[in-house]
Amino acid sequence: MNLWRRVFLPFAAGYFFSYFLRNVNAVIAPELTRELGVSAADLGLLTSAYLLAFGAAQLPLGLALDRYGARRVEALLLLIAASGCALFAVGNSLTELAIARALIGLGVSACLMASFKSFSQWFGVERQASLNAAIMAAGGLGALTASTPLSWAIPQFGWRTVFVALTVAGIAAAAGIFSTPEKPGSTRPEPMRSQIAGLGEVLASGVFWRYAPLSTLNIGGLMALQGLWAVPWLMNFSGLSRSAAATHLLLMGGGMLAGSLAIAFGVAPLARRGITPQRLLQAGMGLGLFASLLIVLGTGPSEPLWFVLGLIFSVGNLSYALLQRHYAVTLAGRVNTALNLMVFIGAFCIQWGFGAAVDALQAAGHAPRAAYQITLGGLLALQATSWLWFIKRN
Repeated sequence: MNLWRRVFLPFAAGYFFSYFLRNVNAVIAPELTRELGVSAADLGLLTSAYLLAFGAAQLPLGLALDRYGARRVEALLLLIAASGCALFAVGNSLTELAIARALIGLGVSACLMASFKSFSQWFGVERQASLNAAIMAAGGLGALTASTPLSWAIPQFGWRTVFVALTVAGIAAAAGIFSTPEKPGSTRPEPMRSQIAGLGEVLASGVFWRYAPLSTLNIGGLMALQGLWAVPWLMNFSGLSRSAAATHLLLMGGGMLAGSLAIAFGVAPLARRGITPQRLLQAGMGLGLFASLLIVLGTGPSEPLWFVLGLIFSVGNLSYALLQRHYAVTLAGRVNTALNLMVFIGAFCIQWGFGAAVDALQAAGHAPRAAYQITLGGLLALQATSWLWFIKRN
């Protein structure tokens, strides 16, 4: 229990902070559009600056985590995130806000991967899937907070005040992470050439490419929706108010939280019944595709479908623990960040490309509702292809 409190809780707080920042732009999108007068593509690019910086940091981050340890790396980066929040609070142009968003993305780039790295050192391999799911539950709480509660706070305090508060929260999270214990021998001065060779080993392995397409398009796609396009979709396709759309985000976050908690406490019992994490991942992704199809078609009540999407997001994160089992513990940082890089490449391209596709379709004469439907339908087709690839290779 002491180890749980001293190691798990500070990293969980950091990931809560990270996930709140990942999704905050989805709720403040109307204010940003109104104040800056940006198009859908510009809004996608602004929000994607977070993902671009986050993704670009992943491979160097893997080297840093294996070399310097999770505690030092994440604490330093969280201070960068806090500086990005401060800049976002005072920014007045698209360029300033994009730079701030990139600093935030860089600053929180270690929150999940540092957690995985720390858990791999302090806890046994048999607990990795459960611990990874538990940290994702903290992210689910962050997603919940960045939905309806945030939509209530914006009219009262304004989005700039919210980012001032986030600046303070980032500094506090950095202090908490830095106070965690460091396991003796967990860091070592491995030659850089050897570290890079280990990274190359991961990227060149066939097992890595079993998981990469599924994570890139499905988990990356869900991130792009939750982080920006869910609210515009629900307002333009479903005709909902922003408050009702934010409630759907709340449900999606609730699904993430419920799924993460279920995995955290249910992986071992399910495995004893023959339902391995591998099978759970395959079935869960298939269920998510079916829910996405119903959303694209506008069939059935939307609230439970968005809850299911959040649920599936938590299942998709089993990929990290499953992939890590194929490599030595010393490569944990590089394995996780390499897969995370693929996820964020997908999230960045989809988040930016979604807005560009909507703009292009409307310029070609399609109504906004049809433009959104065609775009999300195209994404679903790509996701289904990656799922079939995963099934075939496993």
